[in-house]
Amino acid sequence: MANKLWEKNFEVNAEIERFTVGRDRDMDLYLAPFDVLGSMAHITMLQTIGLIEKDELSELLAELRAIYQMCQRGEFVIEDGVEDVHSQVELMLTRRLGDMGKKIHSGRSRNDQVLVDLKLFTRHELRQVAEATQVLFDELIAKSEQHKDVLMPGYTHLQVAMPSSFGLWFGAYAESLCDDLLFLRAAWQMTNRNPLGSAAGYGSSFPLNRQLTTDLLGFDTMDYNVVYAQMGRGKTERNVAFALATIAGTLAKLAFDACLFNSQNFAFVRLPKECTTGSSIMPHKKNPDVFELIRAKANKLQSLPQQVMLIMNNLPVGYFRDLQIIKEVFLPAFDELKDCLQMAAYIINKMEVNEHILDDKMYDPMFSVEEVNRLAASGVPFRDAYKQVGLSIENGTFRADRNIHHTHEGSIGNLCNEQIQELFRDIYAQFTFERVEKAEHELLRER
Repeated sequence: MANKLWEKNFEVNAEIERFTVGRDRDMDLYLAPFDVLGSMAHITMLQTIGLIEKDELSELLAELRAIYQMCQRGEFVIEDGVEDVHSQVELMLTRRLGDMGKKIHSGRSRNDQVLVDLKLFTRHELRQVAEATQVLFDELIAKSEQHKDVLMPGYTHLQVAMPSSFGLWFGAYAESLCDDLLFLRAAWQMTNRNPLGSAAGYGSSFPLNRQLTTDLLGFDTMDYNVVYAQMGRGKTERNVAFALATIAGTLAKLAFDACLFNSQNFAFVRLPKECTTGSSIMPHKKNPDVFELIRAKANKLQSLPQQVMLIMNNLPVGYFRDLQIIKEVFLPAFDELKDCLQMAAYIINKMEVNEHILDDKMYDPMFSVEEVNRLAASGVPFRDAYKQVGLSIENGTFRADRNIHHTHEGSIGNLCNEQIQELFRDIYAQFTFERVEKAEHELLRER
């Protein structure tokens, strides 16, 4: 049989085939288990409208479950000469079940098939990103609480500015992840809509039950307009890429801080020697390569939305092969971000804090604002107090009072970590993970 779903009575030039297939077969391995899930839902629906018999459905579902297990074990391969994952799955079914296997494509196109594959893959990966973000969030909150009373310099313009604390520093990145999770939740909601049944972007003359496949696959709702469902290809990836990029932005900034604070000139934090690398020529070196690589990978991930946007930016309505290239930058991005999140959580847990930074008199001027505020509170006009303290610093008579009392919300003495945790939990709870898990489990259950 032909190994291309569209193949008729002629062969495509070998060089044309090489160029047009590109890396698609490799990328499709990411999608394989989700292609199977989509097919299971689709044929279950086909049986309800009379296009597949009940006994045929049972046999097809059993074979698809077996293929799904192959995917889970890492044994699924796209054979030489087979164009894509859709063709491979259909080929495996027809080998086992004959002409019955050819029935699974009724009422759909490879266009909506890959759309649903991408949606299922993306929501699976978004859940894993959310879970990895939660692990890092918890580590940051724990460190914030552990070192909430340890003061450190705060900076503006890379100049020593005002008192900060490790409670504030760690906690700031935890709250940043709350906002990042909002983007991720929006990406989840846009992703978790069913495009199946839109076919090539113009629907089908079969009386498809799109609500049924929506329910079977655990989608929140469907992409209703069939033309828009196809227009969502590229748009979904772009919007998800923005969500990944905002988390990457937080990681890149955290990594830069950590590299800076780990250097001997700062010595605010220290990484255990087993978490650093050495030099081939300088025996004293303990390099923070982990944070440097997190920074580089996170910065690369921040370019992802632009890459996707530029590929799909000038395409009119309908499907175009350009969209295939998006998979090459989009699908692997999740593993890279998850790796960065997991490593950041690990290294934050191992990080040691210098509790004696302020023993160095160099940092005394950062208490100048505290002195100005004390004078203003005692009745000295603020501008006069500011000038008085400024002159004492210039003439070398300023004496820092390190007993500071910040009490307002979000300050050194009132970190609001409990409120930040509640904010994170509230956003996290809005993901419909359990519904999706239940639907997929039911679809895969042997009957």
